[in-house]
Amino acid sequence: MHKALKKMVDAITALTALTDSEKAALDQALKEADKALVVTEFKLGRYEKEKKSLSILLEETIEELQKKTFAVEQANIDLTRALMDLKAAQAQLIQAEKMASLGELTAGIAHEIQNPLNFVNNFSELTEDLLKEIEECLQDGRVDEAGVIMEEVKQNLQKINHHGKRADSIVKGMLLHSRKSDGQTLPTDLNSLVDEYLRLSYHGLRAKDKAFNAIMQTRYDERIGKIDVIPQDIGRVLLNLFNNAFYAVTERKKKAGDDYEPTIQVMTRLDDNQVKIRVKDNGVGIPAAAMDKIFQPFFTTKPAGSGTGLGLSLSYDIVKAHGGELKVKSIEGEETEFTIVLNKTTRKKG
Repeated sequence: MHKALKKMVDAITALTALTDSEKAALDQALKEADKALVVTEFKLGRYEKEKKSLSILLEETIEELQKKTFAVEQANIDLTRALMDLKAAQAQLIQAEKMASLGELTAGIAHEIQNPLNFVNNFSELTEDLLKEIEECLQDGRVDEAGVIMEEVKQNLQKINHHGKRADSIVKGMLLHSRKSDGQTLPTDLNSLVDEYLRLSYHGLRAKDKAFNAIMQTRYDERIGKIDVIPQDIGRVLLNLFNNAFYAVTERKKKAGDDYEPTIQVMTRLDDNQVKIRVKDNGVGIPAAAMDKIFQPFFTTKPAGSGTGLGLSLSYDIVKAHGGELKVKSIEGEETEFTIVLNKTTRKKG
C-alpha cells in the first residue's frame, strides 16, 4: 500500500473503533485508492518523460528551423544576386541589339544625308557665282539686274537652309536612335517617324546589296497628327519590322525569280482613339509552327548568324510598355503582316 495511505489507515484505526465490516470496507476503499494513486503516478511519470522528449524535440525543431531559415536567407541573397546579374545581362543584350540595328542604319543614314549635303554644296557654289554677278552688276551700275539676281540668291539660301535642316534632322534621328531612352514620351509626328525609318531601312539594305530592290507602297492617315511615344523606342520597333519585311521579300526573290515583284506596304490609320501601323510584305511568310514562338526571346526563323532572335521580342516589349499591342498574321510562302496598335493618348507605363 502507498505510504501516505498507510499512515491514514493507522491514524483512523487508532482514533476509531471499527467493526469487522467497516474495516473490510475501509480496506477495500484504500486498496482502490492505492491502485488509483499507482496509476496516477505512472501517468505522471509518463507525462514527465513525454514532456522531456517534447522539449528535446522542440529544441531540435527550433535548431532545424534556424538552419532552414539561414538557408532560405542565403538562397534569397543568391537569387537577388542572380536576378541582378540577369538584369545586367538583359540590359547588355538590349544595348547590343540596339547597336546592331544602328549598324544596319549606318549605310542608309549615309545615303540619306548625302542628298541634302549635295544640295547644300551645289546651291552654295551657285550662290557664290551669283554673288560675283551681283558685284559686277553693281560695278557697272546695273542695279535692277543685280536686284533680280539677288532674288535668286535668296531662293538659293532658302534651299540651302531647307536641306541643311534636313541633314540636321537625319543626324538628330541617328543620335536619338543610338542614345539610351530616358523613358519620357514626346509628342511625335508618327507618319514622319514611320516614313523616316522606312527609307533608312531601304537605303541601308541597298547600300549592302546594290541588286536589292523593292516596291514600297505607303498610305498615311493625316488625321493621326502627333502622338505621345518614346520616338527612339518606337523607331527601333519600326526598323525591326521593316528590316524583317525586306529580308522576307529578298528571300522569296531568290526562289521566285524575275516574275516576282518584292512589295512592302506600309499604312497608318486612326480608328477611334487607336492608331494602327501596318507593315505588310509579300515575302516567304512565317511557318505555322513558328507563329506561337515568334515573340519569344532568341527565337528566329532566320539561318544561324542572320539574326539574334531578340528583335521581335524587344519590339513586343516596347509596344506593350506603351500600352499597345503588336500583332502578326501570316500565310507561309505568301505574305506576312505586322500591326502595331497604340492609343492616341498613350503614355509609357513605368
